Amino acid sequence: MPHHKSAEKRMRTSKRDRARNTAVKSGIKTSLKKASEDPANKDVMRAATSLLDRAVRKGVVAKAVANRRKSRLAKAANRAATKTS
Repeated sequence: MPHHKSAEKRMRTSKRDRARNTAVKSGIKTSLKKASEDPANKDVMRAATSLLDRAVRKGVVAKAVANRRKSRLAKAANRAATKTS
């Protein structure tokens, strides 16, 4: 248990932040899964990209990680688009 007032606050804030980070990461995983199932769907791809960008702004995911995942999504979408054409 914390011995100082600042340590108590740190525990409270880290608990809240951990819950938020878990929720955001779970949402990202869900959207990436939906996008990988149907890479030709532009709305799903846009939503996944938006979630990744929002997670970067909140500091949940590193910028490079989000960029890599968005790049892989775009590649999958382009492959799906050329396959159907």
